[in-house]
Order: sequence, then structure tokens, then C-alpha cells
Amino acid sequence: MLSAKRILSVMWDYGIVTFGTLLYCLGWTSFLIPNGIASGGGTGLCTIIYFATGIPVSYSFFVLNAILLILGFLALGKAFGFKTIYVILLSTVLFKVLPEYPQLVAHFDERLVVAVVGGIVEAVGIGIVLLRGGSSGGTDIAAMIVNKYWPVSPGKVYLFSDLFIIASVLLIPGKTVEDMIYGYATMVTFSFMIDAVLLGRKSSVQILVFSSKYREVADFIITEMDRGVTALYAQGWYSKEDSKVLLIVARKTQLHQIAGAIKRIDSKAFVSVSTATSVYGEGFEEIKAGIKLKNRNVKNGRAEENGMDNA
Repeated sequence: MLSAKRILSVMWDYGIVTFGTLLYCLGWTSFLIPNGIASGGGTGLCTIIYFATGIPVSYSFFVLNAILLILGFLALGKAFGFKTIYVILLSTVLFKVLPEYPQLVAHFDERLVVAVVGGIVEAVGIGIVLLRGGSSGGTDIAAMIVNKYWPVSPGKVYLFSDLFIIASVLLIPGKTVEDMIYGYATMVTFSFMIDAVLLGRKSSVQILVFSSKYREVADFIITEMDRGVTALYAQGWYSKEDSKVLLIVARKTQLHQIAGAIKRIDSKAFVSVSTATSVYGEGFEEIKAGIKLKNRNVKNGRAEENGMDNA
């Protein structure tokens, strides 16, 4: 039997997924669809079908994602599949119910504002869902599979795959290039925001510390921050004195604490901070080499084993 703590954890998890799904659907039903804007993804495709045929988004959304669920089970496991089923069913209901409340529709004089704000709301919502291991289906599944094996951000996957979906709006009578441009504006906004939501907590910084009290600073980083420190030998060209420069790689969320500690230890310390876009290794991210490379390594390993056996 599941413990009470485990049950509460699962309920909390699905509660967050529910909130993210609500935001995601509001991005479409309150901003994009009422203003004639079709962005990318599976929902964008369903929106284009709605503009062209009048078939409600909730119907085509359910049918499309029922097929894509099979890929979720095969590639990303049962946990992904169950959460995706929940998100798809909830989204189907929300896409049916939310349009019945016209007071939820956002009205702006500029469609560009609608496109940008709608993209932001949509991205925050789906980002929350993805962080909890779920998906709304569509290109979300492809993005998660690619990001699982290759160091490609989900935003870039959405960007390239959605180009063709948005361009197809031109096939609908009455739609113009202007409608396509607004769709691209939403797509670009969504792409940047989804990276901010998914990768924001993983952003890292590289810190160089020039201080005469480098020992105290290094000891604090190791003992209090649980981060590694590398001491680089250096020489001040003006003073010609030998010293050591500390190299620290940490999460961006830890920067404020590290900077405060350095200031307390040595108020005259010189600190240089730069953004580290890709950090791999213990305490950070795992190197993703891709499926083909992994398979090749496995085959090579088997070949070496067979060679040893034959020897």
C-alpha cells in the first residue's frame, strides 16, 4: 500500500500539472484562438483545422493526441504516458469548457500584444507540465525525446518543427501573411519562454575570484556551498607577485550567496562572473551523446568482448 506521504506527493504533483494545463489552455482560448492566431505544435495544427473546417479544437486535439500517446509509452515510459493521458483528457475538457465563458477572452487593440502575451502564458503552462514529467502531446513528445538523448534545448525543437505548421495557415481562405507573422511571433515568444522555464533552474555561472584571502574563500565554497573550487596559479603583472585565482562553477541561483560570502571575507576582492551555457559533470548535467553514438559504443564493447573470448 502507498504511504500517506507518497499519496500526498502524487496529489501535489498532479495538482501542479493541473495548474500548468489550465494556463496552457487559457493561452489558447483566451488569447490566440479568439483573435484568429494559430501558433505551432499539435494544438496549433488543431487550431488551423478549426479555422478551416469549424471542427472544435477539443475534438481534433483528442483524436490527434490519442495516436501520439503510443509514442509516449514506447519512448518515455509509463509514468510519462499516465501523466500525458491526464493532461490530454483535462485539456480536451478545458478546450471544450473555457470557450463557453467569453469573459475570459482577452481584448487588446494590437494583435501583436495578443500574440506575445498568449505565447508567454502558453509557455509557462506547458513548461510547468514538462517539469513534472508530463506533456500535452503534439511536438512536446518529440521535444522531450530529443532533449533526452541530445543536448538540444526543447525550445529549438519547437522552433524548427513549428515553422511548417504555422505556414500552413496560408492554405485557409481569408488568411494572409499577416496572420502567419503573428503566429511566428507567438512561436518565437513561446520558444524563448519555454527555455526560461525548463532551463532557468539549471543555468550556471563561472566565477573567477582574485583575492589575497583565497584560502578562506575556497574553504567556504567547499564546506558551505558544496561546490568544487580550482586554484589557478597566477602572477600580477604590475606587482610581479605570485598568487592564486579561484575558478568556481555554480548554479546561477547560488551566485548571490557566493558573492555575499566573498564580500564578507575580503571586501577588496575582485570578482569576474560569466554565464556558462553548458556545464557537464558531477553536480551538473550528464553528457548526452545521442542514440547512435551510444549504440555504436555498445557494439564496440561487444566486439571487444568477443575478441577477448576468441583470443
